[in-house]
Amino acid sequence: MRIAVMGTGGVGGYFGARLATAGHEVAFVARGRQLEALRANGLRVESPLGDVHLRTVQVTGQPAEIGPVDLVLFTVKLWDTLDAAEAVKPLLGENAAVVSFQNGVAKDDILRDALGAEHVIGGVTYIAATIAEPGVIRHSGTLQKLVFGEYDGLLSPRVRQFRDACADSGIDAETSDRIEQTVWEKFVFLVGLSGTTSLARSPIGRIRSNPRSRAFLHDVMAEVVQVALAQGVSLPADYADERLAFTDTVPASMTSSMHHDLEQGSRLEVAWLSGDVVERGARLGVTTPCNRAIFDILSIYSDGRAILA
Repeated sequence: MRIAVMGTGGVGGYFGARLATAGHEVAFVARGRQLEALRANGLRVESPLGDVHLRTVQVTGQPAEIGPVDLVLFTVKLWDTLDAAEAVKPLLGENAAVVSFQNGVAKDDILRDALGAEHVIGGVTYIAATIAEPGVIRHSGTLQKLVFGEYDGLLSPRVRQFRDACADSGIDAETSDRIEQTVWEKFVFLVGLSGTTSLARSPIGRIRSNPRSRAFLHDVMAEVVQVALAQGVSLPADYADERLAFTDTVPASMTSSMHHDLEQGSRLEVAWLSGDVVERGARLGVTTPCNRAIFDILSIYSDGRAILA
């Protein structure tokens, strides 16, 4: 496949490197120090599943230079979604697809409005990967999974082709015929994980083992479930209970990318996570006090370092 990676951070860098190592034609889009490092030294991935060093990569700061592709892996931060969507338009032929592996549930609505619904495939990713330094992606643990599918539920040729490309590349991938539900299922856990680890500045182990913080985690996720149900998404009414039980199975050291960004003094995606839950809840008549607490308190840091009086 001919693939463009729009945003060479932890997710885009990791999966793009795996696909390129398997022989697929992958072009990376990056900026700033990451772009400079990729041009000078290539792309390195440090992973328990095996390190990768692409000594020479096709990389640019201008997506239009890439030309037409079969697929765009869309992995920019959520606040860059609209600008990045405009930038990838020159890459899209009639049957080309964009699959977003960003956080949140608003991402594909933005992409459909900007690019046309026919170009958008739904997707979620499960991986802990960050930029360790410019040009170097560090993968923690062995989880590295992609789930994707057409919103109409059909197993299209382009979805099959991408699934096969992932299999060739050693990527754990599966297709979904109910991708909207799949995206919301991840959103429930992600909002809980990101909100509580960031608010407590602690990995999940300490949160799940303390009775009060554990109850708060449950209630954060339960609010997301209630918003999903009010919006017509098919989730079990007790899905928060199931997700809380799942939390007990993950490593105690697990944290969220938002917690990492908070510790680094970087901008936060909280407006598209707990903030989105609050906004949707207000529109649908669902109260979301736990998510409002997360959103209101972390708003101090939402643009990076704490806003000082």
